[in-house]
Amino acid sequence: MIQINQKILPKDLAPQCEQLFSLSAQKILQLQKRWDPSKGAPVFTADGKYTSRGWTEWTQGFQFGSALLQFDATDEKQFLDIGRQNTVDHMAKHVSHTGVHDHGFNNISTYGNLLRLMREKRILENTWEKAFYELALKVSGAVQAARWTALPGNLGFIYSFNGPHSLFADTIRSLRSLAVAHQLGHELMGEGDKKISLSYRLLVHAETTARFNVFFGKGRDIYDVRGRVAHESIFNLHDGSYRCPSSQQGFSPFSTWTRGLAWILLGFSEQIEFLEGLQPTAFQPKWNKKNVIKRFVDVATAVADYYIEESPTDGIPYWDTGAPGLTRMGDYRNRPGDPFNEHEPIDSSAAVIAAQGFVRLGKYLMIKGEKKAGQRYLNTGLTITRTVLQEPYLSTSPKHEGLILHSVYHRPNGWDYIPPKSKIPQGESSMWGDYHARELGLLVLRLSQGKPYYRFW
Repeated sequence: MIQINQKILPKDLAPQCEQLFSLSAQKILQLQKRWDPSKGAPVFTADGKYTSRGWTEWTQGFQFGSALLQFDATDEKQFLDIGRQNTVDHMAKHVSHTGVHDHGFNNISTYGNLLRLMREKRILENTWEKAFYELALKVSGAVQAARWTALPGNLGFIYSFNGPHSLFADTIRSLRSLAVAHQLGHELMGEGDKKISLSYRLLVHAETTARFNVFFGKGRDIYDVRGRVAHESIFNLHDGSYRCPSSQQGFSPFSTWTRGLAWILLGFSEQIEFLEGLQPTAFQPKWNKKNVIKRFVDVATAVADYYIEESPTDGIPYWDTGAPGLTRMGDYRNRPGDPFNEHEPIDSSAAVIAAQGFVRLGKYLMIKGEKKAGQRYLNTGLTITRTVLQEPYLSTSPKHEGLILHSVYHRPNGWDYIPPKSKIPQGESSMWGDYHARELGLLVLRLSQGKPYYRFW
């Protein structure tokens, strides 16, 4: 269980955030100089060098978006130039990509960050450049929303690359593409010129995810523990019925892949912030704004509490709560995580994703008057941040291209690099872990400096 630092403040972490971006600059420039775009997107490191390996090109936006976050944090124009030019040169195919559920990862990280910076007046507003970013984001949101499986009872979901039967927990974070496209006034046009609301599909996907991928301790099965998350839900396409939980990257359907939980925590928490700014008419005719936000808060707090209970004391989780080697590690929840153990790997990328979710959830609840609960979640996020932004997780070696160490990609498939003297993956980084560490650092740095609160839109 996490030992939450009850007195920690964002300003206490400002030096660590500044160190993060100091190291980040060198890592971005090093990869920019070495990487050959014809090899595809860099995904994760092997022996300290970024490599391409994956089932889709879902990390390209993180590569170029990282440069834009670096500019945001430091005002160094060369990183704006890197992010902007690579977005123009390489990201168009991701805008119209009909085969993935990752639009919020790729396109909000690039076109979205550029539009946000322009809206915040961090970069000069240019009418045609702004229109270019807006058009890309409108199309991206519509293409994402078109990957739709309808279910009985006015439910449905954006299906994963596994096919129309498959609902991934990860996709909750890609709802950012629908959110921004809706904010820009866009709609998905269907057969017969039918107008399909992007905000409505966002809400329906989120509710379907909450109902089938998140557990609330109400006896769905004997493994129904409040806050547990199933990576994947499987449906019968003939009648739309739910069949079973599944997992692509976790240990089993009945344990919790911790990065999947982290996606749920951050995805629902930032959507709460987004939904607060919408007019009640955006929820009509099927939904009530107050009830929807309450539902989102119930989901976020359930998974947040589970993360706190199941994690080691420093807040850095092992890759899956049911990983079989954990049984040989004794009382691992009541001591700090050990990335150098011989049984099961840590996943630092789950930690940086979850930490941002905790901070956002905590800030929201405090604003709404729930001071005690909000402070607990905020302090949890800051406690995790303090751990992950220092060694042995922060990569200080100029020879290593990664920024955050001890990230895991796909343990069941054996894709992660295992050092010669180790029995498990360790010491490596991932493009999503590094990007989300930068997002986390930017969020905490802005809070520490009293600057505008960082939101994806």
